[in-house]
Amino acid sequence: MLIDTHCHLTSPELAPRLAPVLAAAHAAGVQRIVVVAVNVADARAALGLIAAHPELSLVLGIHPHEAARCDDEDVAAITELLRGRGVASGLQERIVGVGEIGLDFHYDFAPRDRQERVFRAQLALASELGRPVVIHARESESRVCGILAEYPGVAERTVFHCFSADIAVARRVLDLGCLLSFTGVVTFRKAETVQAVARFVPGDRMMLETDAPYLSPEPMRKVRPNEPAMLVHTARFLADLRGVALDALAAATTANAVRFFRLPEE
Repeated sequence: MLIDTHCHLTSPELAPRLAPVLAAAHAAGVQRIVVVAVNVADARAALGLIAAHPELSLVLGIHPHEAARCDDEDVAAITELLRGRGVASGLQERIVGVGEIGLDFHYDFAPRDRQERVFRAQLALASELGRPVVIHARESESRVCGILAEYPGVAERTVFHCFSADIAVARRVLDLGCLLSFTGVVTFRKAETVQAVARFVPGDRMMLETDAPYLSPEPMRKVRPNEPAMLVHTARFLADLRGVALDALAAATTANAVRFFRLPEE
């Protein structure tokens, strides 16, 4: 069994045909999916999806790209949802983390000081609630690590989603106690840097994700959109890269995801 630990099922490329997307995922051995919401409206839409599909869990937060449009009401609304207020009782336990949150210094869609304020507000909330954290860090890993170090206990419950930096950054992230998650990027022919990290990372500190509808893995890289079913290609590539059986890699990464997000064991 595989778990797609990061997927945007509310995207317009996937949401209108959710039933066949989920059927394909199940057929490929992807039995559970963590849906990630990036703002308040997205989180509310995602709650509607997970209500109809028990194999789905939800991580919600305010993405750094959204920070410029984020006001106190948005932070308050995210806080209420993470506390389970206004959420049907059967869904409260399926909200499993805060994310994706962090800093993006590549696009800089929001001023960096604004990104940091929104990031810190959500880290404080995650610390208060004891929730796992899903990090978005693009060309900002050093600053993100510096900020995380200020929140004792949070880093050990944190994963760097779509990890694409080098081993030096990976060492710092791992030294904080965080996990790394790999997307289809690791399968790309010119991805030697992240492939080196994927060989290096301990087996109990890694997870798998699609980041669908983005980042289709080889040999499906030209297929759009990416879907959870394509996670098997990333898993197979990583198993070969690390010199382990696919079943062993699937079991280890699934166990890591279950433990990290506190998912029910099946």
